[in-house]
Amino acid sequence: MDRIIGAQLAAEALSDRGVDYIFSLSGGHITPIYQYLERTNITIFDTRHEQAAVFMAEAWGRLNRKPAVAMVTAGPGFTNALTGIASARLSNAPVILIAGCVGLESKERLDLQDMDQLPVIEPMVKKALVCGTPERIPEYIDMAFRIAGGGRPGPVYLELPCDILNAGVDTAKVKKMKTVVDSKPVDRKNARNAIDMITEAKKPVIIAGSGAWYADAAEELVEFVEKTGIPAFTAGAGRGVIPDTHPLCFGSSLAIRPGAAMMSLMTTDLVLFLGNRLSLFYIFGDIFPSSAKFIQVDIAPEEIGRNRHVDLGILSDLKAFLAEMNQVLEERNIAGSLQDEFRPWVENVRQYEKEGKKQAEEMWNSSSVPIHPMRLAREINDFMDREDDIVVADGGDTTTWTGMTRTVRAGGRYLDYGLYGSLAVGIPYANAAKLRYPDKRVLLVTGDGSVGFNFMEFHTSIRKGLPIVVVIANDHAWGMIMHSQRLRIGHSIDDGTELGWVDYHKMVEALGGFGALVERPEDIRPALEAAFASEKTACINVSVDQSIISPGSIALANLGGYKAG
Repeated sequence: MDRIIGAQLAAEALSDRGVDYIFSLSGGHITPIYQYLERTNITIFDTRHEQAAVFMAEAWGRLNRKPAVAMVTAGPGFTNALTGIASARLSNAPVILIAGCVGLESKERLDLQDMDQLPVIEPMVKKALVCGTPERIPEYIDMAFRIAGGGRPGPVYLELPCDILNAGVDTAKVKKMKTVVDSKPVDRKNARNAIDMITEAKKPVIIAGSGAWYADAAEELVEFVEKTGIPAFTAGAGRGVIPDTHPLCFGSSLAIRPGAAMMSLMTTDLVLFLGNRLSLFYIFGDIFPSSAKFIQVDIAPEEIGRNRHVDLGILSDLKAFLAEMNQVLEERNIAGSLQDEFRPWVENVRQYEKEGKKQAEEMWNSSSVPIHPMRLAREINDFMDREDDIVVADGGDTTTWTGMTRTVRAGGRYLDYGLYGSLAVGIPYANAAKLRYPDKRVLLVTGDGSVGFNFMEFHTSIRKGLPIVVVIANDHAWGMIMHSQRLRIGHSIDDGTELGWVDYHKMVEALGGFGALVERPEDIRPALEAAFASEKTACINVSVDQSIISPGSIALANLGGYKAG
């Protein structure tokens, strides 16, 4: 009888699924899988912290639009991974977290690193699985991939106890499964109803979110926008699905971004909300006029109708639905008349765009010292001007300034922490992006507070030969919290907000990277040029003005339960 152990089944099942990288930090409870991964084409990408491993998997899943795998050991390895899983849940990233745990025979015996992991993570994932039979490991891995990538993508947890991994298996009892679901359900009837509502509108807007990216709907979305002449905005992973440079795209749908978003969303009469969540970023739906008609298309039924009344809720794959609407427009031959009808509205939106950006020009062009953070964001945006450049943003105020400025020219070329708002994603995201696109320029702009969380991932970048460029907007503080405290209570609490100056660039130089200090705005671009020319992992430490308050800080100071009664 041919016998192997469970760990070999796990490694072979992951290889059969075409996994290229597993993001991990080693530990005794997962060593059996490591042993057999050596015999596959899978590369174990090891990080300096489990949190960074899961953040890398999150970015990998988002960039590739298919499940990515992270693997951690039991106990502290598992708990260190939780923040990354929570982030993946709100970014809809298809991540499979494989965790080891103590053997089933050792439960409740005070074994090393023992804890009851399943109930901790169960509320945070699409599905939490524990395999208690070694013969069924391939089935459980198949389930994890199907669930993570099916419908609305999201994280899945798979726990493999160490005694199950080490148990002998009769191969005759093993079912090797590889089920791939590639189905694009479409609501044809409501595609026609949506077109009917569009023909009755005067001031419609399109907001395309992460669903447009995960559905690979860029071509269909651009075609629909061009046929109808409806102004479009993008959000989340949907940024760049229709390029910001397209004449009918007006960039991010965030109201705080200089441009057309705030006024357009406040005055529209019809919203086509495509693959997006009606969250805080839209004041929970209150930014839109109560009289505006609302069409929401999503693959997840629980999202339809969240936070406001929806006039037409449509459960559908976004790519297939947009293709169907494009077909209806062809059949009815109404594209030209719609474009004519909406042309005055588009001109209004363009005027909103012009006026909104004019208000920000002073900040973008500021020559003050210390450097205005919006000037830093503009210099980065001007320099990273290729369609395939990848920009990552991390930090509270820093992500706000970057999101207010960045021009996204293609899908999958801008990453930030999104709705979960977790600091520390920056270096792991950037490392994952450079691993995915080794011949592209990858730049991270981050705050001095956020860079400290996973600072040793600089070492990972250098060790793995991933020459990313990291720009630190250094205001010597936890800027967003400091500013929001000053707005709320009249002063900041220094013990919780002051960091002081740190020579981060020298620390990266000590690790073997490139370092530069920038204190004047005219020196930003030369530093960027030198950093990329070095072909090393680089840190540009930029002294920015601590006194500048971002719209994000203002929003935090006035946000719901955070505001004093």
